[in-house]
Amino acid sequence: MILEHRTVLLLAKAKWSKSSYSGGQGECLELAPGVPALAPIRDSKDPAGPVILFGGEAWNTFVAHLS
Repeated sequence: MILEHRTVLLLAKAKWSKSSYSGGQGECLELAPGVPALAPIRDSKDPAGPVILFGGEAWNTFVAHLS
């Protein structure tokens, strides 16, 4: 996937957050809201590591099936 320059800038400035369901054990996924049409996800233990980009609809479908 080739990212647009704007998306790269948004990821560089992203404010990552953990789920309110996180137990605080340091083994969490973090989401960076505010990137249009994408749901950037990363491992909270490795904030400088890779980011997985899910399409917004795919992420919403995944989350809906968790409950």
